[in-house]
Amino acid sequence: MVKVAILGAGAISKAHIDGYLRFKERCEIVAICDVYAEKAEARRAEYGLNAKVVSDYKELLGEGIDLVSVCLPPYVHAEVAVDFLNAGSHVLVEKPMASSLEECDRMIEAAASSGKVLSVVAQNRFTNPIMKLKQVLDSGLAGPILHAQADSFWWRGHCYYDLWWRGTWEKEGGGCTLNHAVHHIDALLWMMGRPAEVQAFMSNVAHDNAEVEDLSMAMLRYPNGSLGQITSSVVHHGEEQQFVFQGRQARISAPWRVTASLSKPNGFPEPNTELEAQIRQLYDRLPDLPYEGHAAQIDNVLSAIATGEPPLVDGASGRATLELIMSIYKSASTGENVRLPLAADDPFYTRDGVMSGATHFYEKSGHVENFADQSITIGTKLE
Repeated sequence: MVKVAILGAGAISKAHIDGYLRFKERCEIVAICDVYAEKAEARRAEYGLNAKVVSDYKELLGEGIDLVSVCLPPYVHAEVAVDFLNAGSHVLVEKPMASSLEECDRMIEAAASSGKVLSVVAQNRFTNPIMKLKQVLDSGLAGPILHAQADSFWWRGHCYYDLWWRGTWEKEGGGCTLNHAVHHIDALLWMMGRPAEVQAFMSNVAHDNAEVEDLSMAMLRYPNGSLGQITSSVVHHGEEQQFVFQGRQARISAPWRVTASLSKPNGFPEPNTELEAQIRQLYDRLPDLPYEGHAAQIDNVLSAIATGEPPLVDGASGRATLELIMSIYKSASTGENVRLPLAADDPFYTRDGVMSGATHFYEKSGHVENFADQSITIGTKLE
């Protein structure tokens, strides 16, 4: 039985607790930690858990915790993860992995030296539309991908950034690119690999209580010459989200759609209905996942602990996602065309470098400690 601790009792902790409770025969939540002890106690009571409540995570180090879910603000992810890895616990850390690449590298080193599992939450991979789209891409039926598009459209009200740690480069580490589009960027990297170059723009158009961006656009060039684009936003009403991959032979996307063309003698298109049917049949034959979202990733992590097999989303994956995001921030802040990978001597490798080098749009003049309403929405499902 895997003994689990939940670190952070905010809104996202519910997704973790719900996930672990799907596997009662394999794991047990034995502790909940939050700097606001009353929040941890409220979460324990809400679920009727027989769990210890603490306000300092260090009280749980060396207490026989097998696995921790880190549901804390990004600026403490590295410190907490490294402490628990060194103490012999496996770690599942919420997105983003950390607030800098230097912190990611410390986490990866601690996982390697301890031999423990380090996984970064990327629950979008663990959904039927994304998992099936990945398999269709890997089949090669659409041909080489010429253009990739990720639209990470969200909407958040002005008061969203009133929470004390949100909207600051120091505590949150960034805006919508880091904290909302991170899932789409992870999935895009999983499907396309790392681009060679990034050119980006960002702005804050609707949240003057935040230092960080609420809208960004990035253009990507891949080593083979293919191009990509990522739009990250918390100003899009309706929160429509999509991936579109234009292959040489066909277009495929999530939400699911397939279109294929043949060339007429004059170069204009006509439908390739045979290929469309072939790709559609492949998609329809792919089995659904037994679980989706956080529950599916928790299942994957529990299996990794039991079998010794690596998790689908490991520390290297989490770091790669943050590297692309930091490249977007560097390009948008400096106007440079940024080439990847980012070296350890790059200013955007460290948190201090990001804090001093990234564009500060506004300064936070006030904040609230907590919101009374802890409910969250997760956007439009890519069906």
